[in-house]
This record gives sequence, C-alpha cells and structure tokens, in this order.
Amino acid sequence: MSLTNKNMNRRDVLQFAAASSMGAMLPALKANAQSAWPAKPVNVIVPFPAGGGTDAFARPMSAMFAKLTGKQLIIDNRGGAGGTLGAGIAAKATPDGYNYFMGAVHHTIAPSMYPKLDYDLERDLVPLILVAAVPQVLVVNPKKVPANSLKEFLDFVKKHPGRLNYGSAGGGTSHHLAGELFKLQTQTFITHIPYRGAGPALQDLISGNVDMMFDGLGSSASHIKGGRIKALMVSGTKRNPAFPDVPCSSEVGLPDYTVSTWYGIWAPKGTAADAQTRMVEEVRKACQTDDAKAVWAAQGADFPNLTGAQFDAFIKAELRKWSQVVKASGAKLD
Repeated sequence: MSLTNKNMNRRDVLQFAAASSMGAMLPALKANAQSAWPAKPVNVIVPFPAGGGTDAFARPMSAMFAKLTGKQLIIDNRGGAGGTLGAGIAAKATPDGYNYFMGAVHHTIAPSMYPKLDYDLERDLVPLILVAAVPQVLVVNPKKVPANSLKEFLDFVKKHPGRLNYGSAGGGTSHHLAGELFKLQTQTFITHIPYRGAGPALQDLISGNVDMMFDGLGSSASHIKGGRIKALMVSGTKRNPAFPDVPCSSEVGLPDYTVSTWYGIWAPKGTAADAQTRMVEEVRKACQTDDAKAVWAAQGADFPNLTGAQFDAFIKAELRKWSQVVKASGAKLD
C-alpha cells in the first residue's frame, strides 16, 4: 500500500501506520521475550546430599549464574537411592522452564543396577549440557591404610583379603562400580559400604569409619591437599595437572582402568525449547567465567561443553559401557 494513493482514506492511513509501527516493534518484542528469562529463580535438583561431588560444581555454577543473570539458581539437594530418588523427582517436575536436574555418570549406571526405576532417563529428561568431567581417584585414610603407593596397597590387600572396605555415594553409583571394576582388574577383595551420597562417605573416610574410596577428584581434591586423605592413583592415561605427583592408572599397571565422574544438566520433558536454549546459554557462560575456570582447574576438572545431540550421544555410550561393567562384575545393590 502506498501513501501516495489518492484513493486512500483516513482509516486506511491509520491502519497502515499501525501495521508499520507493529512491524518495527516485532524484533524488539521478540528480544524482550527472550531476555525475560529468567524472570524468577531457577530450581536445580541435585540428587545427592550437600558436600558431594555434584555440589562441588553446582554451587560455583549457581553463584556465577546469579552474578550474570541477576536471578538465583537454587540448588535443591534430594539425596537417596544412589541418586535415583532425586532423578525421579526431577523427571516429574513441572516443565515450566524453571525446573532442571543436575545429574551425573551415576544415572547412566542406575538402569543396569535398579530393576524398577520410577523414571526413564532417556524418555523423561532432556539432556542439555555436560558441565564438568573429572577422573576417579583412589583415596585412602592414611591412618587406616599403611600404603604410600598402589603397589604397597595391593600387597597389603592381597595379604589381608576382606580386611579393608570402601565407601561409595550409594549402590549403583560410579564410586561403587569403580570399586568393582578395580577388584576385577586387580583380583582383590574389598568390602563395599554404600552411603547416601559422596559427602557422607567422604566424611566417614576422613574420620576413619571407612578405609578407602573411589571418588571423583572434584570432591576429594581439597581433602587430598589438606592431608586428610591420601591419593594413590588417578584413573586414565595421564596425570592430572592439579595433582602432578599422583600417578595415573596406566603408569601403575592398570591400563584399562578408565573411569571418570561427569556432571550434566537435564530438563524435564516438555520444557519449552526457548527456555532450554537460554538455560544452556547461561550455564555455558557461567562455567566459562574466570572464577568458574579457577574452581574447575583446582579440582582437576574439564568443561566438556557438550550440548544437545552431542550430550545425548555421550549418554547413550555411557549407558552401554556401564551395562557391560555391571554384567562382567556381577555388581549388586547392597
């Protein structure tokens, strides 16, 4: 329509002006709608008690998220049943764009360990972003375990089968399966003691109520540095930069012992795509701040930054891997 049209009446002119004005406003309206998220605090269910490995990354991430967005990222600890209790709660949470789940490697082990879960990881939750990955570390209470190296440790265990026990974050967690894989590859016998999260297990390790633990380096890091527990080996083919004096498993005769603890964010199925996108954007920015990078580095962690389909493919590969480990080890819930 042209304003030079002689047949245009006053009503046409007003309609044209209104349409032109609205057209100009649409990009701004879309930008405002996008920038409106988060309009209130965002809730993230962490399925383990406070103080564990998940918290070691969730809480710094939360602080950076709040600093960047001006809104809280509330960490809601719901421990129990090896992390499956909180996962079930998250799977049933309202998919309104303000409820999320921070799970871990444990949740790709659980389907092989728990015969009846009240959720399906692939059906009920949408993978958003992988935020941290740390190698597993074999740590011992130095007052309970007379060993300064893996060789000394294995010599002691083989001379005293069944005497030592190891704590875990619960049956079916990576802590548990890392121990079972270790026992398979070293032909040793160590008793498994499950807890309701890595935090309580670590506290009992420090106090001497359990002898050892296969833990994510993230939650053990500060205690290793403080001398409260001793690291004998990190999993993988290279030493960790944060702990250069701790040998890796391939150096000490266990080249196939590769276990990492990783943490990621999921959304309940049905969460709007734009909210998922914004959550990924803000979490990524939070994890890439200088403060967050320092926290990750201090704990020997990487920021994998896998999102969407890449994270989904990673999860599927982990489900297959841990299913094979469970079958080979005969691991069962205690």
